[in-house]
Amino acid sequence: MENDLHLSQHISKRFNQELEEVRNQVLKMGGLVEQQVSDGLVALLDADMDLAQQVVDQDKLVNSMEIEIDEVCTEILARRQPAASDLRLMISIIKTITDLERIGDEAEKLGRNAIVLANSDGGSREYIELRHLGESVKEMLKRSLNAYARMDVEEAISVIQSDKNINQEYDDLSRLLVIKMMEDPRQIKSALRISWCARALERIGDHTKNLCEYIVYLVKGKDVRHINFDEIKQQIDI
Repeated sequence: MENDLHLSQHISKRFNQELEEVRNQVLKMGGLVEQQVSDGLVALLDADMDLAQQVVDQDKLVNSMEIEIDEVCTEILARRQPAASDLRLMISIIKTITDLERIGDEAEKLGRNAIVLANSDGGSREYIELRHLGESVKEMLKRSLNAYARMDVEEAISVIQSDKNINQEYDDLSRLLVIKMMEDPRQIKSALRISWCARALERIGDHTKNLCEYIVYLVKGKDVRHINFDEIKQQIDI
């Protein structure tokens, strides 16, 4: 963990334990969401309706974890009245679990669309493009969760930068799908479904970028939302 943080230097050992426990719960939720995204992509590409339904059903667990962690954070804020880095930790956790829950929602969309697409014909080229986009998003999410576990600011900023590649892949796939619909109107329904899945993956990338912005805020105390990559580097001085 970065030296900017001092989360294990409290007089109360119980407070140290509470902070560590809530961080571990966030990582557990992150792992669950990461698996949900991975399973959603597999279900979509392999037309696995059983796995798709499992992804849909698992969203309830993600939602309950968000509520549970939120309640713990609220209790800590009320009882401990944390300041400085401890307060930043609570704020960043509350924001982080919100984005993790939304990633879960997007994964659920993959599952729901996978069920419909399993019974329709889709173009192989579009699925190849979708697979590549999905793998890129999965890697981005994995890196962000690893950065959170280590409080690695440099890795977090690198992940933030990679979001532009996700956006470009999404734009390229969207253009390909528009062309497909124009050439063969019979494929409009399936092409729209694939487009919705691509959009879900792009949104997962956006939420993953948010996770990394919270890491920077937690460790460095800098709010880097809504600024470009060069400005982030100037603020953090890396």
